Amino acid sequence: MTPAARLQAAIDILTALETTDQPTDRLLREFFRARRYAGSKDRAAIGQRVFEIQRQRAALAWRIGSDTPRALALASVLADGEEPQALFTGGGYGPAVLSDEEKAAMAAARGAPPLYVQGAFPAFLESELVRAFGDDLLAQMQALNRRAPVDLRVNTLRRERGEVLDALIAQGFAAAATPYAPHGIRIASGEGSAALRTGAMFESGAYEFQDEAAQIAALLCDARPGQRVLDLAAGAGGKSLALAAAMRNEGEIVACDIRQPALQELAVRAKRAGAANIRTFLIDPALPEGPFDTVLVDAPCSGTGTWRRQPELRWKLTPDILAARMAVQDTLLADAAGLVKPGGRLVYATCSILPCENEDRVAAFLARDGRFKTVRADSAWRDDGEKALPPPGMAESFTASPLKTGTDGFFVAVLER
Repeated sequence: MTPAARLQAAIDILTALETTDQPTDRLLREFFRARRYAGSKDRAAIGQRVFEIQRQRAALAWRIGSDTPRALALASVLADGEEPQALFTGGGYGPAVLSDEEKAAMAAARGAPPLYVQGAFPAFLESELVRAFGDDLLAQMQALNRRAPVDLRVNTLRRERGEVLDALIAQGFAAAATPYAPHGIRIASGEGSAALRTGAMFESGAYEFQDEAAQIAALLCDARPGQRVLDLAAGAGGKSLALAAAMRNEGEIVACDIRQPALQELAVRAKRAGAANIRTFLIDPALPEGPFDTVLVDAPCSGTGTWRRQPELRWKLTPDILAARMAVQDTLLADAAGLVKPGGRLVYATCSILPCENEDRVAAFLARDGRFKTVRADSAWRDDGEKALPPPGMAESFTASPLKTGTDGFFVAVLER
């Protein structure tokens, strides 16, 4: 493909992303599966441009005065120091020639960009992000806009971390132990990481893909062999699988969700992992019968903590979507409360960096339900037999971010009935 054709492909992908909820990486795979003529260098160049446009969308839209896919692509060409006229030629499957309006936009002077442009976040979130980070806001946002590494959780039902780590290093991966989660491995994201989803070690269930912050959330559940644990809003079950390993397949984990396909995916993953104590439960609309020793509310949220991995999410978030997520979070906490046995643990977790989804929801729940009290996260932290220090952000609750902990953004509150 010519450079111009690659640019048009990026525009086509950005256009498709506007009408789908698919993550960028999944849409890219489907796009190239239907276009076998695109070679590996073409796919890499197109994918890199699409992701970079998503990360820098606010600045690019500010530079060119528009956020259409074509305008963003034009602004990205300017940002890279390329010559637009050499790419917007109208021939060779490339973009159409530049209009007079586009030429004027290129030449227009811009003032100093506002804070939301500098930080690459939706403007309506500014006050909430100031609440979260204060004077560190820009540094936090810059860290959240960098490419994320690949984090793995070694499945101790199958292998030990040292064994898997040695094997990955022998295969040429720049792998190292995660600093806080005792079963985690971190690999620099880049060329070749797709191979982690194939091969004998993956197929044998030796590891799962899971950010270190999510691994820490599962550890804060303190699930033990023989207990009965509920994973409410389990999705495809990453934390259920971590809990099964912590419980050594003894006891019962009930993984609930409203999405049957997600639970079916969990069943496949559990079989591969050798996790025999997980039972899936479709919420339709009834919940399973309690009581449970631990209930994990892995709440649907804005996903703001995952912006490194899914940069498109920041531009799809709206005030209405955020309000709807908060309402679901309140409902799930209320539903979970009655399923926790006296003396049991209720763990509330989100992959959000927003106080309105985190501390505010916990405070509202405690104000409504006097049966529960807060357990400090730094007291609840356990190292699973290894001498691991508590991660940064482990205080009354656990708050994580790329700048603070080197992980995705995450929040965990531990409550006791």
